[in-house]
Amino acid sequence: MQLLPGKEIAFELYIQTMTEGGIMKEVLRRLVADIFTYIWSNPKKIFILAVIGVLLVWGVLGDYGIIARLRMEADHRALEARQELEEKTIVENREKIRKVNQPDAVEQIAREKYNFRKDGETLFIIREK
Repeated sequence: MQLLPGKEIAFELYIQTMTEGGIMKEVLRRLVADIFTYIWSNPKKIFILAVIGVLLVWGVLGDYGIIARLRMEADHRALEARQELEEKTIVENREKIRKVNQPDAVEQIAREKYNFRKDGETLFIIREK
């Protein structure tokens, strides 16, 4: 085979790589064969390791696993914070209701919120920009 000068080296490297690739295929084939031989020679050990592996994966990723537990605890903390906020709102609303039942409070709300006035009073409205 006639190649251009300088191309012979590239061709030789290509052939060498293909040969090494064949060696890699053989090494990989032997490794897989050794693994299967080990599995067939020790089935109880492999079964026990597989069961332990499945239990570990289930314990970490399952419905009641570590990740789900952490997510539920974060949700619980958020709900407790929201409950505390809502309880404060309830206390404030009860205080407002208690104040509204007093006659002086109704007059004060009417003056401040709705700009009502008594007879003879002068009302000054100051608006902020």
